[in-house]
Amino acid sequence: MGALTFLFTLLLLIIMMSATMAATSSSQTYNTYVKTACNSTTYPQICYKSLSSYASSIKSNPQKLCNYALSVTLKAARNASSTVSELSKKKGLTQAEVGVVKDCIENIKDSVDELKQSVTAMSNLGGADIKYQLDDIKTWVSASLTDEDTCTEGFDEQKVSTTVKNTINKSIVTVARLASNALSLIDSLNY
Repeated sequence: MGALTFLFTLLLLIIMMSATMAATSSSQTYNTYVKTACNSTTYPQICYKSLSSYASSIKSNPQKLCNYALSVTLKAARNASSTVSELSKKKGLTQAEVGVVKDCIENIKDSVDELKQSVTAMSNLGGADIKYQLDDIKTWVSASLTDEDTCTEGFDEQKVSTTVKNTINKSIVTVARLASNALSLIDSLNY
């Protein structure tokens, strides 16, 4: 009876180890997929860092990869909106800085709206007009990049403190790089 229990326990242990090894292998495959896809983007390290934690959900699905890339970009845009909105409440801003911050808030809100549209469209992507849907998504992401760029253009036209510039730039650059990467991943979809 002891030998049979031992063999059963050994067999169970082998099955569990095999399942663990298979899961680890799949996880590595999915991470490799994300890393390889990110290597084709403008900012591959940022791409991989922002998407690697979703690799097991993305698996090897290019549409899911794009959807997560857009979702991560949308989250960053919302964070940038919060950061710039908080900056607008800061005491001691000059009139020029108040104007630049106000304009930037509007641009970021537009960017958030465009990214929301792109996330929704990517989630519902399909049907006979898929190329038109992708063109719409690309247009929204490109428009969000333009909005982010417009936000920082105010620095050139007005005298803005280093603190205000740096706070806005840090947020906007993150969003712009993520959006650029998302656009690159969307461009590589083959439909």
